Amino acid sequence: MSTLAEARAIALGLPGAEERDHHGRPSFRVSGRIFATLWDSEHMNVMLDEPGIRTYAAREGDVFEAVWWGRRLAALRVRLAGTEADELRELLTDAWEGKAPASARPSR
Repeated sequence: MSTLAEARAIALGLPGAEERDHHGRPSFRVSGRIFATLWDSEHMNVMLDEPGIRTYAAREGDVFEAVWWGRRLAALRVRLAGTEADELRELLTDAWEGKAPASARPSR
């Protein structure tokens, strides 16, 4: 089970990550690009690519939900209490990698 404090610490622990307000909600950014937002005290929106969103949303409907903004599949809503810290770390790292400049990403 992940907590709000753990989610914030994991997001801010990624290289170059910072927290800023986004329409009254905390957002986590790298190089100015949002990779996650805290939707409320129980949920985090993680900005994965479309295949990642679809994969997780198909798994557990009470934990993961696809978020549409208009006609665009934009994020994965994660119920924090339904995820372990390791899984949340993996999701946030994937989202961070999708937004970070190439120079900031580790070589694989």
